[in-house]
Amino acid sequence: MSSELQDDLRIASFAELDTGTLYQILRLRSAVFVVEQNCVYLDLDGLDPEPGTRHLWIERASEIRAYVRILDIDGEPRIGRVVTAPAGRGGGLAGRLIAEAVRIIGDRPSVLHAQAHLRNYYAKFGYQQNGPEYIEDGIPHIPMIRNATAMRQPAR
Repeated sequence: MSSELQDDLRIASFAELDTGTLYQILRLRSAVFVVEQNCVYLDLDGLDPEPGTRHLWIERASEIRAYVRILDIDGEPRIGRVVTAPAGRGGGLAGRLIAEAVRIIGDRPSVLHAQAHLRNYYAKFGYQQNGPEYIEDGIPHIPMIRNATAMRQPAR
């Protein structure tokens, strides 16, 4: 099963996820992205079970409070599905997960597509906007990249 990185931060491949954990992850993503943000889209995009995909989450009181996945698209890491449950917001959980994702990715360039209002948040982890703003599911987004040199620069 998943390895425990800290007392409540876990990482697993799809094959290592038990059904209860997978259910909680998919429920959280659906509750926030589809219901709360009112975005009707197919969250189950076929990428979760890919061999290079890693699932990171923080669990407290047997409940998943925050989640991130790292995809490996043609050798390029991509962070996505960053989500925090309402009960976990404001406690830095997403930041812990992003920091761990960046640690796992290491000195390789990586990308993410962020909601535009989170530009400065992701900049703290070395990501910079690398394309024009666009609308996805009615929400302004921006493409961002973290170059290999960002790993050698201290976070601000």
